[in-house]
Amino acid sequence: MTEPQKLTVKVNDDQTTAYIYTADKKTRSNITLVLGHGAGANQLSGFMQLFATGLAQRGMDVVTFNFLYTERGRGAPDPKAKLELCYRSVIEAARAQKKLKTNRLVIGGKSMGGRIASQVAAEGNESAKAIAGLVFLGYPLHPPGNPAKLRAEHLQHIRAPMLFVQGTRDSLGTPDEIQPIIKQLHLPAKIYVIEGGDHSFKAPKKFGLTQDEIYEGAMNEIDSWSRSLK
Repeated sequence: MTEPQKLTVKVNDDQTTAYIYTADKKTRSNITLVLGHGAGANQLSGFMQLFATGLAQRGMDVVTFNFLYTERGRGAPDPKAKLELCYRSVIEAARAQKKLKTNRLVIGGKSMGGRIASQVAAEGNESAKAIAGLVFLGYPLHPPGNPAKLRAEHLQHIRAPMLFVQGTRDSLGTPDEIQPIIKQLHLPAKIYVIEGGDHSFKAPKKFGLTQDEIYEGAMNEIDSWSRSLK
């Protein structure tokens, strides 16, 4: 696989760095997947690179990026509006790339990155209408230990199909917690359950799969689901 292409993205008077992992030509699906990172790690974390390269090998053009606070080496995430602006800027930059222009657009990310993607999709503007689907790699339904503080109300404004990849030991939201939300809000959503998985999909050996098998299964599901989008 070729090295990812580095892309500088302008965010108003600021800028951040993105990487484009080009799809394998033999398996190409004509889908661009934009993935935002979680609050505690940047786009070059092992988890983000694993999914970016793995999904590119399966045929997706994958775009990762740093939120502005991460690009500047700061620990605390930016305010909501700034996070969303950064995500929208990356979407626009990706769609402007000649080799990606005819692709269908799927957005999402790890934990916070997926939540910000959902907030962008819920805006209902012209950019949001271009989104064919959303992929959540461990959706942070609530803060750890605070299941009453849900981050779900905005999801009802998303019209695109959603895929929640969620572990049964996720302290920020289990499949059993997300399923009632899907039903209550009538969401066009599917949950891919990782038995024994925590917020990063790590599961004890007693659940019967190696860590590589868990990751491969999740990526296969994302690939299959994305190809089914209209």
